[in-house]
Amino acid sequence: MRDTFVKTLIELAKNDRNVELIVGDLGFGVLKPFWEQLPKQFTNAGIAEQNMTSVAAGMALEGKTVFIYSIGNFPTLRCLEQIRNDCAYHHANVKIVCVGGGFVYGPLGMSHHATEDLSILRALPDVTVLAPCDAMEAQCATRAIYQHDGTCYLRLGRGGEQRIHDRIDDFQIGKAIKIKEGEKVVFFTTGGIIDEAMEAIALLKEQGYDVALYSFPTVKPIDRAVIEQCAGQYDLIVTIEEHNIVGGFGSAVCEVLAELDGNRATILRIGLNDLYSSIVGSQKYLRDYYGMSAIKIVEKVFNALKRKAV
Repeated sequence: MRDTFVKTLIELAKNDRNVELIVGDLGFGVLKPFWEQLPKQFTNAGIAEQNMTSVAAGMALEGKTVFIYSIGNFPTLRCLEQIRNDCAYHHANVKIVCVGGGFVYGPLGMSHHATEDLSILRALPDVTVLAPCDAMEAQCATRAIYQHDGTCYLRLGRGGEQRIHDRIDDFQIGKAIKIKEGEKVVFFTTGGIIDEAMEAIALLKEQGYDVALYSFPTVKPIDRAVIEQCAGQYDLIVTIEEHNIVGGFGSAVCEVLAELDGNRATILRIGLNDLYSSIVGSQKYLRDYYGMSAIKIVEKVFNALKRKAV
């Protein structure tokens, strides 16, 4: 995702001299092509994310489209006040890019685990929140937030994510993407954890369950139409996110379901269960430890189906 984002941003910036990239003294290996080709549209703000965000807001209010880039929680939680007061409140064209959502930087500890960002950013009025699942969604999402007027948050993985899409014909902010049909059970995912969801679907297939799958590259605005349709079509909706379950993607789905009348699907939320990821390890290890690996997803789905059958 990260390399695709940079390549896409270079293309956009070459065609629009008002596109600016500001970074917080990192990412030089992957960002080198940008500053070599577009040095006048690149700024290193240093290790000062709050200042980086305020500078971006000022540039945006002078007509620029500004992308700010950092890792984990640094471009979000560290500068939340500046995002709220300087960017979103003024409807500034600032695009906040986080590389390393979830447990990507697992060995660096909880300070680098971005597990509350979706909930916090989607709580801010006038902030659009995206979390693509693969490089193709990342490419489409980068172009979409460039064209979108206002403050946006783009949550990326680090690289090496499984390729899910060969092409996306009609990517739109606020629209989910159907990946697979199924019966009785449907998985909703956002971000790079879709690989665990797909592996879980393969394991469930061996047990006779044909599970449907949707990717939600946009967390806010959420695709209400797809949620409402699936609530009537399936018995169980499972939301899967590499993020705290409180206030995140699963909560956004629940907000839609809570307003529906009549019979509807039961929901199971899978994510970090309202705690800090206080251990360190690889992304794969942490997903399993906190119940988000494919095998743990399968166990939770079976338990939910058993409860539903009682």
